[in-house]
Formats: sequence, structure tokens, C-alpha cells
Amino acid sequence: MGKTKPGPFSGRRIVPNKIHEQHFDTFFMVKRTSTQKETFHNVSPFLVHKAFTETLGEVPSIRKLRSGDLLVEVSNRKQSQQILKLKALATIPITVGAHATLNSSKGVITCGELFHDSVEHIAEELKSQGVTNVHRIQIRRDRQLLDTKHLVLTFPYPKLPEIIMAGYIRLHVRPYIPNPLRCFQCQKYGHSKDACRGTLTCARCAQADHESSHCTAPEKCVNCRGSHTSFSRSCPAWITEKEVVAVKVKEQVSYPEARRIVKARTPTPGTSFASAVKKTLHASSMQTELKNSDLDLLLSSIQNIPNFMKPPFVSPTIIDASNEYDKPHKTFGNAKPSVSNILVSHEPSQQLTPITPSTKNH
Repeated sequence: MGKTKPGPFSGRRIVPNKIHEQHFDTFFMVKRTSTQKETFHNVSPFLVHKAFTETLGEVPSIRKLRSGDLLVEVSNRKQSQQILKLKALATIPITVGAHATLNSSKGVITCGELFHDSVEHIAEELKSQGVTNVHRIQIRRDRQLLDTKHLVLTFPYPKLPEIIMAGYIRLHVRPYIPNPLRCFQCQKYGHSKDACRGTLTCARCAQADHESSHCTAPEKCVNCRGSHTSFSRSCPAWITEKEVVAVKVKEQVSYPEARRIVKARTPTPGTSFASAVKKTLHASSMQTELKNSDLDLLLSSIQNIPNFMKPPFVSPTIIDASNEYDKPHKTFGNAKPSVSNILVSHEPSQQLTPITPSTKNH
């Protein structure tokens, strides 16, 4: 008999993830320091790019946010250290700070053995593995918040570790998918109340200029116009936004890019499978009609050829292939022949003779 295979952890020591030891911040917020609340909205992009290139070298990306501030991504530790020392961009006074969320990540672990440990104790024990914060997920049941065995861990770097060690227990770290961000001012998704430019809208009836705390009007959603509140989790808009957040986290893309991905693979609201199939069949029918019209055009063009241009001993016989769509093609399986594949034979004849399916030899 062969040698017995060792167990999965026999003679092997699992070393916790060491990503945090080489970590450096990569995303920074750059703001103008001005008594007149000036931003980068009116600053030349050429000047901004040249100033950063001269001080830091080429950086992966520079983006101007809606607020007028700049979001700058650096590529190495040296640039990360240099950008924090900047006090001016060309002649423009600035302040620079690490972005509050883009330089960190959140993951979820599930461990029943940690159910009775406080989050403070867990955070202290996991500190050596880069964990900066621990939050226990709670659920609401019978109007009470109950603790669960699921914990949200915060790491000070964008990429999550695959595993983490809770004492002797090896735990897999899953991406944390937060709920969609909904504005408490206008009830729309994608921004907070502090960044809102909309008007105060009721979350219950979707009417403007009043809050929802004392509203008794019929329920109506701001986002999908359905008969439910704007904060309902059964709302199609909420479900779509949740998917957008999931794509953003899992594929590590921006919100606009995640929204484009979801939109590209989501059917148009109100479009059923049957109607989608009907559209496809209609398109196929239109293509068939076009092919038949092309055939008619070909026939008429041949008939209009002057006699002196026609060969005296040859006239074309057209083999109609339009009905070949109803049965498999002999050579190409189920491929549908086009007008360019119509067979034209030359036989001695004095007139044009289209052969219909009833006259074909089977």
C-alpha cells in the first residue's frame, strides 16, 4: 500500500495574510484652500496634469468630482508619501488627504465560536492581521435587534485577504456588500443628503415639501412609481441598486461602470420573455421580407434588360430559395441562405421561369 496522505494541516503552519505590511494609501483627495470656496471647476486640466507630473511623475488617474475636488490615484509608495507633502499645485494652495473609503475594504466572516466574544475583543485579537474595525451584523425580529454570527471586518487596504486566523480557526473572508445608498432628502439612490441638490421629498407618498414621519397619504415610490414606500426592499429600483453595489464591490469598478454593466444585462422593465421572443420573430420576418424584395428586384432588373444585350441562346432560371428557411440546409445545417446564395442555372429558354416550391423535384 502507498503512503497515507497527511491531513490538510499536518506539519503545516498557516501564516496570516501579510498584505498590510506592504500597504500604502493609493487614493487621495485634493482640495483648494480658498476663502472664497473656490474649486477646480475653473482650473485648466492642462495646468493640473502638468503640475502633478512635475511633482509626482505620471499617476494612474486624476478625476474631478462633482464637488470640484480632485481624486488622485498614485501607483507606488514614493508617490503616496510625496503627495501628502504638497501644499500647492503650481500657484494654487491645496490640502491633501487620504480618501476616507477607497483605501480600505470590508469583508465578512462567519464564526459561531466568536458569538459570545465582544467586537472590541475580536478587533484587538485581529489587529496584528490588519483589521482596524469589527462590526457584528444584526437582524430585526419581533421589533428587536438580534446579534448574528456574521462579522464585518475593515482592512486598511483595497484588496481583501482570502483568509484570516481567529486563534486556531481558519476563516474565509467574503466581500461585504452594503445596502444601496439612498438620499434622505430626495429619496434617490447614489448620493447622501449632504451632497443632494434635489428638493425635500416624502419617502412614503413621493410628494415634495414634507417629510414622511407624519404622512398618511397613499404609498408611492419616488424611484419606480410603484405602490410602496421609497425605502421598500421589494422595490425593483432597490433590487437593481443592490446588484449595482455587488458588481462594484466584486469587480472593483466605479459606480458608473457598475451601473452600465447591470443595465447592459438587465431587460427593459415591463418586457416579458414572450414579448422579447415576439420581437425576435418579427425581426426574422422582416429579414425574410427584405430577402424576398431583393429577389423581386433581381427578377425585375433581369426582365428589363434590352433584348440586344441578352444572349440569344441562354436565359437564367431562378431557383427560389426563400422557402428553404423552413427546413435545414443540406450543407450548412440550420443556416439560412441569403439572396447571394440563390442558385442561378443557365438553360436554353425564351422566357424567365421562376420555379415555385410546388414545381420542385423532391
